[in-house]
Amino acid sequence: MRRLSRRTLLAATTATAALSAGPPAAAAPARPGGKRLHTGFERLAADGYALLDGERVGIVTNPTGVTRDARHIVDVMHADDRVNLTAVFGPEHGFRGTAQAGGSEGRHDDPATGLPVYDTYLKSGQPLADIFTASGVDTVVFDIQDVGARFYTYIWTLYDCMEAARLAGRRFVVLDRPNPVTGRSAQGPVLHREFATFVGREPISQAHGMTVAELAMLFNREFLAAPVPLDTVRMSGWQRSDFYDTSGLPWVPPSPNMPTPDTALVYAGTCLFEGTNLSEGRGTTRPFELLGAEGVDRRWAAEAGRLGLPGVHFREAYFAPTFSKFQGKTVGGVQIHVHDRVAFEPVRTGIALLVTARKAWSGFAWRPDNWIDKLTGSTRVRTMIDAGATADEVVAGWQDDLAAFRRVRKEYLLYR
Repeated sequence: MRRLSRRTLLAATTATAALSAGPPAAAAPARPGGKRLHTGFERLAADGYALLDGERVGIVTNPTGVTRDARHIVDVMHADDRVNLTAVFGPEHGFRGTAQAGGSEGRHDDPATGLPVYDTYLKSGQPLADIFTASGVDTVVFDIQDVGARFYTYIWTLYDCMEAARLAGRRFVVLDRPNPVTGRSAQGPVLHREFATFVGREPISQAHGMTVAELAMLFNREFLAAPVPLDTVRMSGWQRSDFYDTSGLPWVPPSPNMPTPDTALVYAGTCLFEGTNLSEGRGTTRPFELLGAEGVDRRWAAEAGRLGLPGVHFREAYFAPTFSKFQGKTVGGVQIHVHDRVAFEPVRTGIALLVTARKAWSGFAWRPDNWIDKLTGSTRVRTMIDAGATADEVVAGWQDDLAAFRRVRKEYLLYR
């Protein structure tokens, strides 16, 4: 990885620094401590969209691109003569969010604004660059709420769109939003490049502890073949220790199975159950908080509880998914109850649940395609668990990689 000095970083983000000076005109509710959070979009709009002046603008967004009064920013920008919004680019689940996991809305014209909507899902490189070229935009803007996990695909939509904008000779602007589970630290295994997929393009940790603007800066200097012309519009009033409920912003599910900030809190660990034959809770009202399978009994919750993991309790639970694994069948398992979210460690907890599930249920198996390796970023987690390693031994196995990533990550942090 290339290292970049903070002096160079500051020089490369002049527009960001300019938008950091002074409060925006629009009022926002105070969060605890009296400070007000303003998103990148709020600060861009308060500055009269000066950063986009004279540009034909396209925006990569989804239902999470909203103002604090729950209006979609595409509707707001389309109605404002100060910005020339000419195209929308929809990611997985679509611009308006009508598609389930693994789907998108396709190419269409938005009924509300008449704007052309282009489908970016599973497109990258020159084919995606060709879409940007065909759209006629000068600048591509990105504004999507992330949830803080490497395998949540919107950050790789960001990555792919940055690379495509570079190939198409377009400028790129990222409007920042909070990491809902804080930006305190990076946790978990770091992806090995030979396991790169759309759930992890580059070697970052499983819980990255960064905002999308910080990730964009890291991608641009560490991973892209050459930098794209990049501006980031940072938030004001956000601190790295802040959870989403301090923001004063409405929570819009970033995807159908991310209904609440509580889901995001556990997701970086329990999404690993997608790589097993157990249900990760899809098809229930508490996805990723409920885990289970046919034949699992109370022993699993008991095994997990004995580990004394910080900030979390495990309740014996029974549920019947309405879709996905075990659709329409009653299964047994656990419900995760986070009682101290500051102390809670989602990735360590996810690993511990895998270890105890394998011990408590004889039917435990990995998905035949070894999807777990793509989620964790290498074969290490799977092979260590199969060899009988404890959760602490598995966690110890990635510490050197994690320490190296943390050193690089530190260069790109915009907030205290």
